[in-house]
Amino acid sequence: MLKSMTGRVVSINISDRKGVRKTPVKEALLKTGYGMEGDAHASSEWHRQVSLLALESIRKMQQMGLDVKPGDFAENVTTEGIDLLSLPVGTRMAIGEDTELEVSQIGKECRARCAIYYQAGDCVMPKEGIFVRVLRGGKVREGDIITIDI
Repeated sequence: MLKSMTGRVVSINISDRKGVRKTPVKEALLKTGYGMEGDAHASSEWHRQVSLLALESIRKMQQMGLDVKPGDFAENVTTEGIDLLSLPVGTRMAIGEDTELEVSQIGKECRARCAIYYQAGDCVMPKEGIFVRVLRGGKVREGDIITIDI
């Protein structure tokens, strides 16, 4: 029997360069098999098309005294209310009514400290971020509901 888990989009974030803090936008277009339009990480050549990080992870960093906010860890989508690390690779989710995404990687290995590490003092993205492929594109907006059937 399937059960649903829901959360919400706190922030949508893009940048035209890799390894830097992203700028929040009210909405963005996810393109099937590609990623977030206008973002440096979008590519049909790999499986890390869109990145997600929980607001709960950012709050941990804030409690350590860091002055950080959504987008500062270079995540495309900041979520709230979902334990992202509990989702196995292959899990499908919807953001809003149009999109379908599939978890493609949990965390990542950072070979060198990026600008985010030096700007923020630490980076939770390698440990607590997840990556998805875009199976069906569409608009995503701040405040959208995220639905996961598990």
